[in-house]
Amino acid sequence: MSGSTSGSTSGAAAGGTGRTGGAGGAPCTGSGGEAGTGSGGEAGTGSGGTGRPVGARRPATAAAGRDRGMATVWTAFAACVLCVVFGAVLALGQAVVARHRAGGAADLAALAAADRALWGEEAACAAASRVAGAQGAAVLRCSLHGDVADVTAAVRLGPYAPAIRARAGPPEALPGLPAAVP
Repeated sequence: MSGSTSGSTSGAAAGGTGRTGGAGGAPCTGSGGEAGTGSGGEAGTGSGGTGRPVGARRPATAAAGRDRGMATVWTAFAACVLCVVFGAVLALGQAVVARHRAGGAADLAALAAADRALWGEEAACAAASRVAGAQGAAVLRCSLHGDVADVTAAVRLGPYAPAIRARAGPPEALPGLPAAVP
């Protein structure tokens, strides 16, 4: 049977269900090629023979109604969890940076104090304070034991204020190190 009709002839005359809606009153056709049929092969159906017009929504079932909006809840929950994890990683990173800055400042201050060890403890500790201050740290404790300078420096970075101890001096003056190779 031909799928084309003219004017406002109903699709029923051409073997369809009588629905019109194409251009110029032509009957609706699906992919089946017959007037008034859809892809399901039954007259007047949309796809799959469900009896719904093409493009109509499926009726909501009880189970589908309960799950409605759950994707939003899960997305919000996942976003909150990611924010908490991100905050924890940032806090850990800040603590590590504070520790490294304090360690570097303590090492440099101890080297400066050991360099001035022959000038006395007061001059050595003043040099350690200047170097630590340039690094953004504060010297908490400074002492000389012979040629060995013992310095404790702290850096405040946010809520963290690690204090790091460093020692510097000639290799033979530091206990526990192997003797220098001649």
